[in-house]
Amino acid sequence: MADLFTQTASTQLYRMFLAVLFFHTSEFILAISIHGRSKVSLSSLLISRGYLVAMAFSVLEYAFEIWMFPDLKEHWGISNLGLVMVLIGEIIRKLAIITAGQAFTHLIRTRHEEQHELVTHGVYGLVRHPSYSAFLIWAVGTQVMLCNPVSTVGFAAVVWRFFSKRIPYEEYYLRRFFGSNYLDYAKRTPSGVPFVK
Repeated sequence: MADLFTQTASTQLYRMFLAVLFFHTSEFILAISIHGRSKVSLSSLLISRGYLVAMAFSVLEYAFEIWMFPDLKEHWGISNLGLVMVLIGEIIRKLAIITAGQAFTHLIRTRHEEQHELVTHGVYGLVRHPSYSAFLIWAVGTQVMLCNPVSTVGFAAVVWRFFSKRIPYEEYYLRRFFGSNYLDYAKRTPSGVPFVK
């Protein structure tokens, strides 16, 4: 376990923990600033048991690999690529939240509210679900940053699967709320998550 205290491990694990801490803290602060403290709870940020298990697994994978295969973690080009992915994912996600403003919520709306408008400008002009594509980039980036091959594939598969089910469910309500406006928008704008129409 002494390998966990090397310069490589210290740097890579510090980057990952800082990325996770910043992501969730800034997400919570943004949600409060947009919706007000009374409408935001920790549970609304979707930190599930599965998410915590995945993060714990990634740290265990890291500890095992740096102990058994320390050279695997010395690929700084790959690790730095992961850091760039984390930063890109973070920036796109926050742009999506700020652009949507009151229309952005962590939980899918099943009733149309007065302030809920169809947002098609900014990052929403490029993809319909920029916050989802950004989270996918961010989550996979955390594992690329750690040079965790198993968790990189696992995070990509699990996050993609989650959004491949969530997007059709959410878009069912968006079609109900916005009708032909949403249908036209969906025809000209990709979802933002690979292989999800």
